[in-house]
Formats: sequence, structure tokens, C-alpha cells
Amino acid sequence: MNDHSLHPAPPSTPAKAQRVLVLQGGGALGSYQAGAYQALSHFDFEPDWVAGISIGAVNAAIIAGNEPRERVEKLKEFWNMVSAQVSWKPIAKSDRSRSLFNETSAALIATFGVPGFFTPRIPPAPLWPPGHPESQSYYDTAPLKRTLERLVDFDRINDLKCRLSVGAVGVTTGNFRYFDNFEFKLLGKRIGPEHIMASGALPPGFPSVEIEGEHYWDGGIASNTPLDYVLETETDRDLLIFQVDLFSARGPLPETLLDAAEREKDIRFSSRTRMNTDKNRAIHNARRAVRDLIAKLPDDLRNDPSVEYLCKAAKENTVTVVHLIYRSKNYETSSKDYDFSHIAMVEHWGAGERDVHLSMRHKDLLERPQSGETMVTYDLTGDGKLTINGKQE
Repeated sequence: MNDHSLHPAPPSTPAKAQRVLVLQGGGALGSYQAGAYQALSHFDFEPDWVAGISIGAVNAAIIAGNEPRERVEKLKEFWNMVSAQVSWKPIAKSDRSRSLFNETSAALIATFGVPGFFTPRIPPAPLWPPGHPESQSYYDTAPLKRTLERLVDFDRINDLKCRLSVGAVGVTTGNFRYFDNFEFKLLGKRIGPEHIMASGALPPGFPSVEIEGEHYWDGGIASNTPLDYVLETETDRDLLIFQVDLFSARGPLPETLLDAAEREKDIRFSSRTRMNTDKNRAIHNARRAVRDLIAKLPDDLRNDPSVEYLCKAAKENTVTVVHLIYRSKNYETSSKDYDFSHIAMVEHWGAGERDVHLSMRHKDLLERPQSGETMVTYDLTGDGKLTINGKQE
């Protein structure tokens, strides 16, 4: 074993790392991710890899399945189309009147569906015989298949111009699975609209999607954030990750039933993002500690088989995570993830742009080498300030 194997190469700057965009699920809130991507492209951040779940998978497919110069326009086309059903605006401007508007908009969506996305089943699911495909979901997602075929160049995805990974859950096995174009290429398989639809097939609203004899549901049922998959899959190249979440694990104590329903949904779909980030950072730091300890061993122990094994296990890449989280407005309720009104879409899109621009005020943090720790997390707080590994800068 050579001595240089005990000492990893110095961390690269994040600017030289593989660029990854990680997109959480969240229905109508997904326009926040589209706005964030538009702002990131303004700063010349074009991802090498996009990983998504549910609506994050749809956004990811549009990004990976188009040339960089066409991505924002395709995202706008999708989000303008799906928000066209409710294009009117609230009359009053108070939080209470806006909450009423949001609930009314969501009710209309639930009744009539979303253009280019899903339509209600007629007759409704309870009137179909048990075991019939139409008896298992309230909506038909055939429009989404046509939309994906129109907006996404799947040949580009399967030619590996950009890595794409989308997560789904097996209905009968309960196993979580990622459909990854890089892995599919090795197996002679192709990513298609069905894989994106499987990632967003949230029951009982949407039907499961059959792929290779297994039925799949929305990956958010098991884990709504693809960060773990990215970190487990890539352990050699350094990573610069922009993680865009749509639900916040932290929030105020509810005061009403509507508040309680929203808070429960936030906790459920935030998928313990901060805990997972802290866990992965602890693993990275433990590997660093092992390397430091091995470097202090006397020469006669360095060729011990156990030490060689530990050296291999302690080898790692450098990871920088910039974490953006959509934070709800006072007037939003538990219907926020299916309020596809145009006014909500525009607000969410604008919030994504604004949060990226706020983060980029600290752009120097992304350009200088990381010192000490091999995994660093930057997190934009609600007041626009930045925390590093959970601590205020």
C-alpha cells in the first residue's frame, strides 16, 4: 500500500465538482423548483445530473430532456399549461380571503382536473368493479403521458446528455427503486414517459404504472428527497448539489384544523431532510477521522490487511449541498400541493427565483475550497441569511 493512499487529494472547489440538481416531490409547489432552475441557469449552473421524485421527476425530465437553451421555456410551457384551469384572481388581499381563494381553486382542480396532467374518471372509481384498473384511482393520467412526449426529448435522455434519476415504490413489494438512465444504458434499457409517471403516481389520486411486470407508485410514499441516492451512488467524483425541497420540516404550532392538516403534510413529505443531511455529513466526517488516525499509525502497521480495508472504506469525495426550501405563506393550507391556480404558480416560481438570488449573494462560499470537513451544507433561512452545517454564518 502506497503512502499517498493514506492522504486523499485536497478537496476541489465546488465549481469544479459534478453539478447535481435534487428535486423533492410536492405537486403544484413544483413551480418553485422551475423558478429556482431559471435563476440557477442565470448563474451558469447547468446540472450534469438531475434527480427527482414525483413533480420533481417531471421537472427533472423536462430539464434533462432538453437542450440548456430550451429548458426554461419548456418549464414555462408546462407550468402555464397546468395552471390554466384557474386563471382568475382573488378580489380582496387579506390572508383570510386568499385562503378562501386557494381552497376554492383546489376544489375546482379536484373536480375538473388539470390540463395536460390528469382528468377525473367518469364514471368515478367507486362505480367500477373491484380489480378493474379504473377502480383504483380517482384520476386518469393519460394527459401527462402526452405532455411528457411533447415536452421531453427522451432520445436525449437515453443518449446520456444529462444524468437523470427518478424514484418510485413497488406497489406489491414496497421496495424503493430509482430509474436511472446511466444504469439503464448498461442494461440495454431506455427511460420513457412511464418511468416519470411512475415516480409521480400518488395514490389514490393517480393510478399505479406498470413497468417490467411490477406496478409502481409515487416515490414520495417512501422517501420524498433523492439526496441519499445521489450520495450513495457517487462516491468518487466531488459533488456540488443544489437541493430544492417543497416541504419544510420546521414550522409553527398549528392553531386550527387547517393548520394541523398542513403541518402534518409538511412533516410527512419533508422526509426528514435535515436529519438525512446531518447523517451523511457525520459519515463523511467519520471517514475523515479514520484517515487521520491511519496517518498516525507506525509504519509496521500500515500494511496490515485491516488497515488496508479501512483505507478503502474511508476513501470519499467532497460534497457541497446548497439547500433551498419553499416556505409557505400565511394564507396557504394543506391544499397548497394541489392548488394549480395561475396566481399560485407565479408566486411559487418567483419564490424559487428569489431564494436562489439570495443564496448567490454568498457565491464566494461556492468558489473557494472547502477546509476541514468533506461535506458542507449551506442552508438559506427564512430571513434570507445563510447557515453553514446548521449554524448561522
